Amino acid sequence: MTTFTVYTSSSDAIDPRYPAAARAFGRRLGERGDALVYGGTDVGVMGVLAAAVREAGGHVTGVLPRRMYERGIGDEACDELLVTDGMSERKQQMIARADAFVALPGGFGTLEELLEVLTLKQLGYHDRPIVLLNLDGFYDPLLAFFEELFATSFAAEAYRALYAVAAAVDEVFAHVDGYRPGAVPEKWA
Repeated sequence: MTTFTVYTSSSDAIDPRYPAAARAFGRRLGERGDALVYGGTDVGVMGVLAAAVREAGGHVTGVLPRRMYERGIGDEACDELLVTDGMSERKQQMIARADAFVALPGGFGTLEELLEVLTLKQLGYHDRPIVLLNLDGFYDPLLAFFEELFATSFAAEAYRALYAVAAAVDEVFAHVDGYRPGAVPEKWA
């Protein structure tokens, strides 16, 4: 069993293809007997994802800050629902429980969490796989910015190995299943 920490949107005001992709990803995750750790809400893409995992028989752990829980958006159907004191503790819980990280399409929070786990991997704090589900080119602008970082030497070209890009759900699982940690160069060596 692999535990996937998944970052995605809590918005309902988005194109229907994104919840559909989350549903397909969640269904596949549950069918495989894997576990989900996610942001703990029952709204938006997050809610769709968690429901799909549960419907397919997977284990779901939600992690959300008390402030969000008190707004009434906590997913009480989770197998385990952790309510934290704040966002920092939430992120640490989600990172600690992960065997792999996946970024589905999402907004500022998704980007912030993705960049944190990328940076932690770059600095040697973990060596777990990180995959961006680049549905219909959603992450192309971010990937182009990463290329700018490589071209201007703000990031070493070797750091492309920190993450994988998948165009489809099955590619996410193929990457994680075949993942072998590689040597990441020391940042200040």
